Amino acid sequence: MASDEITGGPSGTPRVPGGPADAPVPAPERMEPVKAPRSALTVVAAALAGLGLAAAKAVAGVVSGSSAMLSEAAHSVAGAVTDVLLLTALRRSAGPADEEHPLGRGPERYVWAMLASVAVFAGAAVYAVHDGVRTLVRGGDLGDPLPSYIVLAVATLLEGCSLWTGVRQLRGEVARFGPPARRYLRYTPDTPVRAVAMEDAAAVSGLLLAAGGLAGAQLTGSPVWDGIASILIGLLLGYVAWVLGRHNARLLVGRPLPPRMRRAVHEELLTVPHIVEVLELTTLVQGPAGILIAAKVNFRDVASAEQVEWACDDAEEQLRQRFPAIRRVYLDPTPAVHRTRLAPDAGPQGLVEDPPGPDAGPTGTR
Repeated sequence: MASDEITGGPSGTPRVPGGPADAPVPAPERMEPVKAPRSALTVVAAALAGLGLAAAKAVAGVVSGSSAMLSEAAHSVAGAVTDVLLLTALRRSAGPADEEHPLGRGPERYVWAMLASVAVFAGAAVYAVHDGVRTLVRGGDLGDPLPSYIVLAVATLLEGCSLWTGVRQLRGEVARFGPPARRYLRYTPDTPVRAVAMEDAAAVSGLLLAAGGLAGAQLTGSPVWDGIASILIGLLLGYVAWVLGRHNARLLVGRPLPPRMRRAVHEELLTVPHIVEVLELTTLVQGPAGILIAAKVNFRDVASAEQVEWACDDAEEQLRQRFPAIRRVYLDPTPAVHRTRLAPDAGPQGLVEDPPGPDAGPTGTR
């Protein structure tokens, strides 16, 4: 995610401690905290669509003898369970920080999302591939495809509405932040938005594959097309599980901010009065509205303790105004690498004087 540029007075211009920060230039690429209710609404819409379709697909699959329809039924069950887990992730991760969780519960959402992506989607993928291979090997008797076509038409309408809800939210987030949709989906820490978008896209694609398999089997009289469609649905679900699992694994391990945003944070720290150098910068994404910043900074040698304290306060204020998703800022006053620490008993030239020996004279000389 790119970031906006902040303009203001020249570097080092005095500011009133605790006063308002320089106003940022309006730009579309501001990283703001993602509001959980909007994500929850998206997940609820997808869950309602999935719960109503799983039973209908299963019945139609049994009537028509289509393995692709049964695979789609497993897909809908996986989607519904995924939505429940994502809702659990939203609620569990919204808890405030406490003594046992000093940095909050934000990363817990990635645990539940990992369970949803790996256990549920991978399970449905294995079932779909297995059922498709069984159909190719053993064949099968195709029944009346009409119920399957009706269910597929209704499912496409419902899943399309759910997908449109997710696309509208995605467009709103992209318009607010500025980067392309693909880049936003790649870097966003808002797992429900990413998971629901991919789930709904996979649902529509799976319905088209199932319809193609049914049509091919009906036209040729061979269940091979139905089995191929089931295998393709399984591979599609496996791909979704792999992408979501990898994304959540990175966030669980601890992912830093994107390079452009790290550079923007570094530049912003250098605009704070009395900060002359950023020696080390560590960033950590803990959730959509939880970014941690820790830095070793070199202050002006002549800065007093009070000025250093106000500089730390100003740095936190400026960073939060520019990037509202930042929740914690820790600055460690650290001397520059090329400087030498002075000993407590340093002499007037900054050198450590040898203590007088046992045979030293009255002036300490030998």
